[in-house]
Amino acid sequence: MPERVLGPRAYLNALTGILWREGLRFLKQRSRLIAALVRPTIWLLVFAVGFRGMLEVARVPPYDVQVGYETYVIPGLLGMIQLFNGMQSSLSLVVDRELGSMRMLLAAPLPPGYLLFCKLLAGVAVSAIQIVLFVLVAEATVVDLPLLGLLRALPVLLLTGVMLGAIGLLLSATVRELENFAGVMNFVIFPLFFLSSALYPLVQMRASSELLYWISLFNPFTHAVEAIRFALYGELAGQALLVVAGCTVAGFALALRGYRARTEGAQLTGRPPVLPRTTRGS
Repeated sequence: MPERVLGPRAYLNALTGILWREGLRFLKQRSRLIAALVRPTIWLLVFAVGFRGMLEVARVPPYDVQVGYETYVIPGLLGMIQLFNGMQSSLSLVVDRELGSMRMLLAAPLPPGYLLFCKLLAGVAVSAIQIVLFVLVAEATVVDLPLLGLLRALPVLLLTGVMLGAIGLLLSATVRELENFAGVMNFVIFPLFFLSSALYPLVQMRASSELLYWISLFNPFTHAVEAIRFALYGELAGQALLVVAGCTVAGFALALRGYRARTEGAQLTGRPPVLPRTTRGS
């Protein structure tokens, strides 16, 4: 019999189903929402305000005048939310793989690449909720953000969110054990965040260490932060956007290749889905 050709409705149903599932999971995990808000808020209200008098941010593009430190770190904190959410989403993928639900998802009669991309979009949607809540907190406390700039930055935030989600997806495809994932995740998060322009301009970093400057310059998170920073002020960071787009394509392609290899290997060996350790032998 000829294979059944699925129409656009099947693809739309898959997208809405995955978005709905991830949304319900996020709403049930209240600690995840609290952590997503507390982490950047502490940086903004404690570190940024506390360092305001000690740290001077030089006039660097896209700023026309010298700005306060709390204004400078806002794009980095928005990127932080997306970075941690991307890693959290990748952790949920590892859990789904342990439970066997990830294998069932990829066995659906839809292209695996499309299903994984839907997972990425669901993670970006969750991070968008977190960003909106954080922006409200920032506006109500110490920073006056350009609201028109936030609207202009939405496409850039979508792209950077997909890039960081693709990095998390690649990480989940390479880590085999759930117990090892937390350590690997921290090993990825902290170098990406601290060795970037999220907390300090690269110009000032170069004055202190040439090596750290070049490491930060090749850090994809640096380009994600700069793309957000320029978009907030109505400017286009072409080089940063090209790097973000390239890392997105490369990360997603490598992750898709890893998941395909896992799925094909499981089909060849005929192994059943792996059950959680608490239910084995019960």
